[in-house]
Amino acid sequence: MALPYAPGDEADFDRLYRESYSRLLATLIPLLQDRAAAEDCVQEAFVRAYRAWPKWKPDAPAEAWLHRIAVNLAANERRRRRLREVGELVRRLGAPPPAPDPAAAVERDDVVAALRRLPPKLAAAAVLRYLHGYSNRDIGSALGIPESTVGSRLRLALGRLRKELGPEWQPEVATSPALGVAPVDG
Repeated sequence: MALPYAPGDEADFDRLYRESYSRLLATLIPLLQDRAAAEDCVQEAFVRAYRAWPKWKPDAPAEAWLHRIAVNLAANERRRRRLREVGELVRRLGAPPPAPDPAAAVERDDVVAALRRLPPKLAAAAVLRYLHGYSNRDIGSALGIPESTVGSRLRLALGRLRKELGPEWQPEVATSPALGVAPVDG
């Protein structure tokens, strides 16, 4: 039977590290599908746990507490990866149309913040459409989904954006005859 851990005790934290590192790593490798990223998340989980160790309350097992920290870090890492993938996708599709008027920067900041709160699949479609002006066909091709799915995702994204930014909000779709894009209302 394992000895209980005492919050703030350095020796207990060292023991927790030795006894749980491999299990945490084994949990995160399948989630991230990348051993190096999993190791980074496990290390960061231990850093955060160490900082909070003096305040840890033993009402739940210490290893469960560590798992919660590590899994949350892994989820954040997956979100960062998806956002990087969208950026790479935009680069593969080509340069977006010219940037909008800088006077609209404040509103654009609100829109970008709202886009970041969307689920990644909706955000990817909305960014490619509303910020970069790609057609539904191009978005579907780039994301590997049917054009009708792109339309569904755009309608869902638009509904959520209007809920957050106000019902009168309209996306200023970057239009380009070369891309065959026309404004969409959903």
